[in-house]
Amino acid sequence: MIFAMLTMHSTNHLILFGIIQLCITSIILILNYQFFTRGYQALFKFVPNMDTLVALSTSATYIYGIVVIILIILGQHINHNLYFESAATIITLVSLGKYFESRAKVRTSKALEQLIQLAPKNCTIIKNGRPQNIAIDALSLNDIILIKPGDIIPVDGVIINGTGLLNQATITGESLPVTKKVGDTVIAATTNENGTFTFQATRVGKDTTLSQIIQIVNQASNSKAPIARLADKVSGIFVPIVISIALITLIIWLLISRDFSLAFNFSISVLVISCPCALGLATPLAIMIATGKGATAGILFKDATHLENLNRIDTVILDKTGTITNGTFKITDILSLQANLNQINLLQFYASIERYSEHPLAKAIVTAYGNKRVYLDINHFRETPGQGIQANLGNRPIYLGNAKFIAPYLHQTDRQKAIELTEQYAQEGKTTILCATTDKLLGAVALADTIRPDSINAIQCLKKMGLHVIMLTGDNQTTATAFAKKVGINQVIANVLPTEKYQIITALQKNGHHILMVGDGINDSPALKIANIGVAIGSGTDIAIETADIVLIKNSLTDLVTAIKLSHRTVRNIKRGLFWAFIYNLLGIPLAAGILYPFLHLTLNPMIAASAMSLSSICVVINALTLQR
Repeated sequence: MIFAMLTMHSTNHLILFGIIQLCITSIILILNYQFFTRGYQALFKFVPNMDTLVALSTSATYIYGIVVIILIILGQHINHNLYFESAATIITLVSLGKYFESRAKVRTSKALEQLIQLAPKNCTIIKNGRPQNIAIDALSLNDIILIKPGDIIPVDGVIINGTGLLNQATITGESLPVTKKVGDTVIAATTNENGTFTFQATRVGKDTTLSQIIQIVNQASNSKAPIARLADKVSGIFVPIVISIALITLIIWLLISRDFSLAFNFSISVLVISCPCALGLATPLAIMIATGKGATAGILFKDATHLENLNRIDTVILDKTGTITNGTFKITDILSLQANLNQINLLQFYASIERYSEHPLAKAIVTAYGNKRVYLDINHFRETPGQGIQANLGNRPIYLGNAKFIAPYLHQTDRQKAIELTEQYAQEGKTTILCATTDKLLGAVALADTIRPDSINAIQCLKKMGLHVIMLTGDNQTTATAFAKKVGINQVIANVLPTEKYQIITALQKNGHHILMVGDGINDSPALKIANIGVAIGSGTDIAIETADIVLIKNSLTDLVTAIKLSHRTVRNIKRGLFWAFIYNLLGIPLAAGILYPFLHLTLNPMIAASAMSLSSICVVINALTLQR
């Protein structure tokens, strides 16, 4: 462009500057040869697209410049109409646009590697009555595997001896560890928090639940096609029309004037004014500004297509734990059932006993009580995983746990009261820990996963936008329903595994729905990947964040509402930009073709055509910049 401006203001070194422009432009075109191979292949197959328009207009201006240089060398006087800068600018702007669209592609391979690393490399099997450490790859069906506290389950199987307390959040999304006993199934990549047991391997290698999740993520990644660009759709119609007009212009003026130079001038003007500079700018520039605005608001779009796809969403699916809620438990109720026992003393009983447990609910109780307070001396501590704790305060036995655990120590009236309290709190989405001594129910503490402060408002906003909102969770139906009522969600699907989440979303897509899935855990990764748009909470696991298309850095569902609104406005901006990209071309093509030349001797030479092209580009840039508001 610098040499082109020097050429316009100097006639002393016209041929030298022209040759320099030719060399530089040739390098640019060679480096971007793929536009020409793709563009002309599409043309020859009769399916012209954006690349075809880029290739044709660039080729035309390039060849025109060469012809002008030859004519100048031969001594003919030409008004410095080289236009090599047009060819270079067209190809550079469109190439930059494609670069900005593709630089942040989702790295699915990295997500898959992280999933694979969840499984341990080795495990302990019982062979000939003795423990033996082997690599997981060497495991076979029906092998007997020993699991101790803290161990990660290597493969799927069925417990044959002992009990354990398994944290299955990585796979099922359940907010609380689950007690497993003889006959229960265990899933690969889940963690044993307490207890020792042996289980028989029923699925190994590629058949485990974890391997199936990996396979689903990979399959969904490969099957998710990029969005069809509006510009390409328009180009499919616009390009053949432009080519036809240029050829008709050349033929008609050859027949009328018998002057090839004049006919070629009109024909090349048609192609130049139709060049896709603004067309190439309209989408990527608006996307760049919109993604920048999103990042400022704490919304990370990993790819331009996701910002556009977001405009088509009609159904929003939300995971519960860690998405609608914070994923951390807090005490909501402290109920004393004895006149001589106040809430502080009751909580002191709980904290003094629970501080010896590793259960998440126990930690929540100890945190609520506080480290600076006085703890009671406890002895004879004994924990039954998933049920409760028995301990002595001096010589006085105290029982903490669920209704089933404390029932044997209570009279019928208190036993019934314990069941009623448990059911009452469960309807509110709370987990109950009862406290009893021999033949007396002392009280109850209820805990619940806390709802994020802005979840309720965000869900209402989504519904007002006409979106159907569904809660999809691995939690039990009672808890999930209670939470759904609190946040205003009408449809709840509970007790679902990762593969089932995937199947539910696939079924909805087959019925014509465009799905947005929001999650935070490893268990959500297949659903995040198969959904039309996958959104991860920023505080979620690395795998969920890697798999998702959009990340809400501030962990706020309100930012999801912002992202959808930003998408709507961006798509409107792109369509408006495409209008400005075409309007000058459409108005200028008849002038470029010489329609007024017979009457007024008015021509739209390539210089003016290039100016009109530039003006349309300026309008597109200004239009895109309005997104900054």
